Amino acid sequence: MTATTNEFTPNYIISPGEILEETLDARGLKKREFADRCGRSAKTISQIITGDAPISPDTAIAFERVLGVSAALWNSLESRYRLQLAKQEERQRLAAQEQWAMQFPVSKMVKFGLLKKATGGELVEQLLDFFSTGSVEAWESMFLRQQQAVAFRASQVFLSHPHAVAAWLRWGERDAEGVETAPFNKDAFQQALDEIRGLTRLPAKDFQEPLHELCRKAGVVVLWRPELDGTRLSGAAKWLSKDKVLIQLSIRHKTDDHFWFSFFHEAGHILLHGKKDVFIDEASNSATPEEQEANNFAQERLIPRREWRMFVAARKFSAAAVNAFAARIGIAPGIVVGQLQHNKHIPYRYLNGLKRTFSWVEKKYN
Repeated sequence: MTATTNEFTPNYIISPGEILEETLDARGLKKREFADRCGRSAKTISQIITGDAPISPDTAIAFERVLGVSAALWNSLESRYRLQLAKQEERQRLAAQEQWAMQFPVSKMVKFGLLKKATGGELVEQLLDFFSTGSVEAWESMFLRQQQAVAFRASQVFLSHPHAVAAWLRWGERDAEGVETAPFNKDAFQQALDEIRGLTRLPAKDFQEPLHELCRKAGVVVLWRPELDGTRLSGAAKWLSKDKVLIQLSIRHKTDDHFWFSFFHEAGHILLHGKKDVFIDEASNSATPEEQEANNFAQERLIPRREWRMFVAARKFSAAAVNAFAARIGIAPGIVVGQLQHNKHIPYRYLNGLKRTFSWVEKKYN
């Protein structure tokens, strides 16, 4: 996860003018006398004290000569004051954009530690920091451009909220930045997928680390991030750079057939499609050629078409037959059940006991 700096930010602002006034009082210097010694007008000194005029670098040098307090300190106090003032004014301006912030799944983002509990301008500010974006207008411009590059896959029943999708994707991007990988290598990733296919027969606690490692050595980061309110996502694939790719999974269905199909589907996008696109396993343009190609890739990688046709032709779909077929081709029986259900060879209520249900515990693989 991206490192953050803990910085003390008081909710009050002290101007250098206040410190100057206290210093003059402590030394018994009248403002008029001080102004004369500095070669400045009494009006200028009064405006500095009230915060209406800044301490310029040459004035800071004059203060140093008269008071013995370094010009660097006066400049630092002035700079910090103006920055705090600007932040306060910015937060007040951002408060008017709270409606934009409320389009995000704020409660869940707070729950997962992505944001701190806040309202108004402070909440807007946190979201802009989360997205590494300078303004709401800049975020909307970037997001709209990204939306044009997004391809979706999933059931037409579910539709995600775009702000929630953006937050979920950004969560994965931020965390993936801290994962070191080898430069992406297409051949290495294809070889990794051959090994990963065999991992489908293992429980999550046993396949999780090998899956991470095999992908990382090929230039791919695999992360699981829980769904946020407003998302109906199973997975996403995105190029983070020319040498690094992210596969982000949600395990929204929590069964091995959905998990592995989503993983290999996203892998298909990486191997078959462009580096500029973001592919999200969701519910909009499921009939696009790219999505169908990724579907075909996942189906062929998990259950070779020739093997599948022979198995289906036999019309023997008992638990014993499914287990025997899955063992022979080296995959989890739950994947076979999922494909039988999806292709309407058996009802969705049938053979679910062969599917493995699991949860995912994210580890650090840096």
